[in-house]
Amino acid sequence: MKREEFTRRRFLGAMLSAAGSSAAPFAMNLAAMSPAMAAASDYKALVCVFLHGGNDHFNTVLATDSTSWSAYNKLRQTSDLGSIHLASVGQSGGVLPISPATPQAGRSFGLHPQLGGMKDIFDTGRLAIVANVGTLLAPTTLAQYKAGSNLPPKLFSHNDQQSMWQSCQPEGASYGWGGRMGDHLASFNSQNTFTCVSAAGNAVFVSGKQIRQYQISNQGAVPVNLIDTYNFGTWQNPLRAIITASSGNMFAQEYANVMKRSLDSQSTLTSGMAASGSGGVPVPPMFVNPKSGKAEVNPLAVQLQTVARVIAGRSTLGSKRQVFFVSIGGFDTHDGQRANHAVLMAKLSHAFSWFDSVLGNLMGTDMRNAVTTFTASDFGRTLTSNGDGTDHGWGSHHFVMGGAVRGRNIYGSFPIIGLNHSQDVGQGALLPSISVEQYGATLGTWFGLNASQLTDVFPTLYRYSNQNLGFMA
Repeated sequence: MKREEFTRRRFLGAMLSAAGSSAAPFAMNLAAMSPAMAAASDYKALVCVFLHGGNDHFNTVLATDSTSWSAYNKLRQTSDLGSIHLASVGQSGGVLPISPATPQAGRSFGLHPQLGGMKDIFDTGRLAIVANVGTLLAPTTLAQYKAGSNLPPKLFSHNDQQSMWQSCQPEGASYGWGGRMGDHLASFNSQNTFTCVSAAGNAVFVSGKQIRQYQISNQGAVPVNLIDTYNFGTWQNPLRAIITASSGNMFAQEYANVMKRSLDSQSTLTSGMAASGSGGVPVPPMFVNPKSGKAEVNPLAVQLQTVARVIAGRSTLGSKRQVFFVSIGGFDTHDGQRANHAVLMAKLSHAFSWFDSVLGNLMGTDMRNAVTTFTASDFGRTLTSNGDGTDHGWGSHHFVMGGAVRGRNIYGSFPIIGLNHSQDVGQGALLPSISVEQYGATLGTWFGLNASQLTDVFPTLYRYSNQNLGFMA
């Protein structure tokens, strides 16, 4: 006999029906709960922050023990990339020291000097680092890599590795693992339109087999061209009627269906998501560009504000499980890496710090435990320099943030800093020790997927003995 899943709804129903009239005080207590508390307790969201171009993880999370520090500066000294870190650890302008809860023998660690906000969140226990994650088909040794055995297709290619990270398939994939999670959990939502949302344009990550990704702009719902762009007055309704009219032609009918769905969704989201600014979700403050010294708008923080506005409207939108995608470009740092990467780190830290703060009191409710934010990127970069920057690598380190994260720790064995070791595939580029599937499955388990659903989302997950990395509570 098939075992039925024992959900919160079934538990409450059983309690009420079994208790009969004696359940009245229990029911009254439930009714007395604040709607905000009830909504927050039954809501979960995943937010993918994609770093387009391939983030230099070696310049993001650093091993600062004397052996690693010496190797790092020796290998990067020719391009002056290391000089930003030459100040003593923890002093002004130097690497920001972090102390993982689980020590790694003989190692010490720090963050890029511009990641002050990330360090604060790490220290409070809401941020974890997952070391050396990358695209794999199965656990792989250096010998297998050199023999070209069982490797992901088109390694070191931007488009293909972006797709591999987002969908576990090369460029041309039609759905991603965020969208597939949405397929399985959309039944939690009273309407599935806003299950998978991108604030950064078209993204395969949030495309499912059944669930369509919903794309939004920084202003909210993307309007149908001309309908709301101009004030047609009395002409607006007839125009809507024309473009949504039924037709015997299957192409015309499909067009009408798409237009009606778009207009309906736009109306629902516009009325449902929270306002920006006064009375709604606060506008992110500007960040200080370390290259220019000027205050500037942070596009990543603006995207995360849009996500926060949708999350704040979860009850009106009927949403209890949502997957979001935001992104920031510029990480293909072949040139001018020292200054440009500092700007990118400043943007990342500013956006994460602001988002964490806002989630701590989102329209009167602490949503940190309900929202998990994580980074992804094409690949890491080489340890050695090309003279002014770094080239395409493979494995890289990533951040996971949220109240449900087992933070203040580094998960996975932090790789050796140097060349010609068992994880060096050339120029210090890392052979991943953790797969995207393991990373995603750990997030998916917290999100609510069971073992069979995880296998459906990640068909090659069975090849890894450790399918839960433990960074989620």
